[in-house]
Amino acid sequence: MIFLGIFVGLVLLLTLLPTMMFIGNLKLYTVATSAADAIDKARTESISVLIPARNEAAGIATALDHILRSSHPNFEVLILDDHSEDETASIVNRYAERDPRVRLLHSAPLPSGWNGKQHACWQLAQHASTPWLFFLDADVHLTEDAMTRALAQMLSRPVSLLSGFPKQVTGTFSEKMLIPMMHIVLLGYLPLERMRASTDPGFAAGCGQLFLASRDDYFRCGGHKEIYSSRHDGIKLPRLFRKNGLKTDLFDATDICSCRMYRGYRQVTQGLLKNATEGIANRTLIIPFTLLLGGAFVMPLILAIVSLIYSWPTWLTTIFGLTVGLSILPRLLAAVRFQQSWIGVVLHPLSVAWFLVLQWRALVRSIQGKQVLWRGRA
Repeated sequence: MIFLGIFVGLVLLLTLLPTMMFIGNLKLYTVATSAADAIDKARTESISVLIPARNEAAGIATALDHILRSSHPNFEVLILDDHSEDETASIVNRYAERDPRVRLLHSAPLPSGWNGKQHACWQLAQHASTPWLFFLDADVHLTEDAMTRALAQMLSRPVSLLSGFPKQVTGTFSEKMLIPMMHIVLLGYLPLERMRASTDPGFAAGCGQLFLASRDDYFRCGGHKEIYSSRHDGIKLPRLFRKNGLKTDLFDATDICSCRMYRGYRQVTQGLLKNATEGIANRTLIIPFTLLLGGAFVMPLILAIVSLIYSWPTWLTTIFGLTVGLSILPRLLAAVRFQQSWIGVVLHPLSVAWFLVLQWRALVRSIQGKQVLWRGRA
């Protein structure tokens, strides 16, 4: 009986931890500011929008259309064609010919050991001519006030590196199930208040889709050159800034930009596998996070089903039913706040189990020395 009590208490604790953390973090995870004084200050600043582009012909025109509709007074757009095998360069060149704010750059050969995106971003930063570096993935679509509000947010903190998490557009079943897991892990296990109170690299977090950096601080700490081999700038770039004693922060960019990160099962799987070992899927974190995520979001449903099948005491079935509700609550809140799919809410335990299987698969592949190809590169 004592053992049963300890076990039930442990399950409740594992479920309550991310649920309460998520609720608390939602209050701190603010949207980009619209305060008039901050906006006015931001509008006096010039911004360099920096986009690494490799085989982005399908979407680069739409991304540029959104950027060029920006209401920000002074900005430049630098797109670096990273040896694309499609029409990316010619599409960007047409924009550059008719709009002086757009510049097409061509990447130098990829040095040995470098990741393509980090090499592209490093080159872009060196060509930028303004004090603010706005790194943007080619599939991110900005609203007209996005640039100004993001910079206003940064100036009002202030920090050296700011990352925004766009609205994640999902189409297929696998996208709806797995993409929203980024918010569950981020807000369920990262104490935002402690992160903002220190420069501890252990609290590093960000989204590689949108980074805004102070040019001076970026070059002071070495920028993307210092994380040249990484595939996970979302973690590695904030960690670099923090190692150099610089503050980083993140914010909810749902209402100022959107991004469809992956399309379909294959892209989702490959996308999550390619940088998993730099996040959870490593020898140090994989077991703790399996216990934390599995214990909080998968185990409650399993126990509730088993208790019903084997007619366990009513009080025990009730407790396990309560933990199921608590475990789904963060996904429910995320669906409302971040405009995510309700399929993921209903099947949240399956989402978590699927996500963990991919983390273990990434670790096994890493041990075997297998690399995931992404855009034709390993």
